[in-house]
Amino acid sequence: MSERRLIQRLRRGDTDALREIYVAHKDQLLTLAYSLVHDMSTAEDILHDVFVSFAGAAGTLTLRTGLRQYLTTCVLNRARDRFRRLKTQAERTEGNGPGEATVAGPEEAAAFAEEAERLTGALAELPAEQREVVTLRLNGGLRFKEIARLQETSVPTVQARYRYGIEKLRALLPGGSLQ
Repeated sequence: MSERRLIQRLRRGDTDALREIYVAHKDQLLTLAYSLVHDMSTAEDILHDVFVSFAGAAGTLTLRTGLRQYLTTCVLNRARDRFRRLKTQAERTEGNGPGEATVAGPEEAAAFAEEAERLTGALAELPAEQREVVTLRLNGGLRFKEIARLQETSVPTVQARYRYGIEKLRALLPGGSLQ
């Protein structure tokens, strides 16, 4: 079903439309949130908050972009808000460390945990702007123009952040395959 029809159904209070939107976008948005915050429970909280707000605003929702980009922007903004809160709290107390994702099967879980730990560590070493661009590009599937709009900067700046971020990740993760 088209996005436009789903949004119309959602505006009329159709909860099945919200469920369809959630099912269609939850995996990608959860991956994006996890890539930004490096903690699965926090990523799940962000996703939950985004969809609660989305459902609450459904009656007055006017999209200027596609639904995927709108929801991606919401996740990004929630993650940024979280970083701001943590930064404020960190000035008063120490922060929490990253959590772990879960995967079925012990061998698969071990391999995933090792690779995720390497990638999470490497991403954490990137400056925030580069980490955000790389995550939005690779996990969020956004184009440079869309990322530039989100970061309120120019496309060449976003492209440079992406290039420098990927170069640093390649140096930190030898033998890995990054696009």
